[in-house]
Amino acid sequence: MFVPEAFAPPEPGWITELIRGFPLATLVTHGPRRPYVTHLPALLEADVEGTGEAPADLVGTRMYGHLNRANPHWEGLAGPSEAVLVFQGPHGYVSPTVYRAEPAAPTWNFTAVHVQGTLRRIESPERTLEIVRATVATYEREQGTGWDMRSSLGYFDRLLPGVGAFEIDIASVDGMFKLSQDQSPERRTRVSDAFARSGRGLHGELAALMGRLGTPPREGTDGPR
Repeated sequence: MFVPEAFAPPEPGWITELIRGFPLATLVTHGPRRPYVTHLPALLEADVEGTGEAPADLVGTRMYGHLNRANPHWEGLAGPSEAVLVFQGPHGYVSPTVYRAEPAAPTWNFTAVHVQGTLRRIESPERTLEIVRATVATYEREQGTGWDMRSSLGYFDRLLPGVGAFEIDIASVDGMFKLSQDQSPERRTRVSDAFARSGRGLHGELAALMGRLGTPPREGTDGPR
């Protein structure tokens, strides 16, 4: 992913925060005749192994995921494959009217992370079940209601023959956080305010990220918001 210097992650922790906050990834690999693309949740190694906080630099660690074995993508992963996991965070359209200046051009503020590495299928049923259970435990804790999976473990066992788990040895990670850093302080404030007021999609989260970058105070105020 091409990342202009102005849009690089402000801190390494923003990478893992986006992955954990928006874990539905797009898995892309090369097939014999065409690319394969599948949407699936993916986990950091630290969340699967229960080792605590993920390192700031994910290179050299692993990510894990699973998909339906009936998906043709699974057969396309028969040997080690170069793969990319794409994570999309908050994003939104910026109209030139927000800038209150001419000339101007529209743009799109967005956040994204690409994780690239070598993917290998996990053939062990026991390890596959560990990945499934770790997936449930992680997302129930972070995004669910704390559902206790223990009463459904027998059901998991019945589903297991149709589940294909995989691991990716991470070779590179790119993050892009395009949050109007290339605009003047006044324009950044207007863009952040417009997202905060819009009520659309993830615009509120986008405004919050801009605030963490140190978006200047509103025009006409003396201090921070």
